[in-house]
Amino acid sequence: MNQLEVQIMGQSYLLGCPEGGEARLREAVVRVDEAMCKIRDAGKVRARDRIAVLAALNLAFDLADKVEPSSGESNTATASTSDTVSTDSEVLRTLLTRLDDALSEDGQLL
Repeated sequence: MNQLEVQIMGQSYLLGCPEGGEARLREAVVRVDEAMCKIRDAGKVRARDRIAVLAALNLAFDLADKVEPSSGESNTATASTSDTVSTDSEVLRTLLTRLDDALSEDGQLL
């Protein structure tokens, strides 16, 4: 397992990363950083932990929109669609766990 040092909202984090997953982790960091900075820059929320939770919820909501079929589509799921939903759910759980771990190190959980 590799370790990557990344910056999210100006703060450094040392994250564990499986071999070959560096690019995906860096892409995730960019998405999280952008989401958190957007909330911070809106000026309504100041606490880093609350910004992180709102960003996580926004990202989870966006992910759910991508994996749920629209109301006009058939409710019949193929095996590949089911696999995609399962994989995306696992990715989301992993990201939320990493977020919880990073925040617990700072002692800033809600």
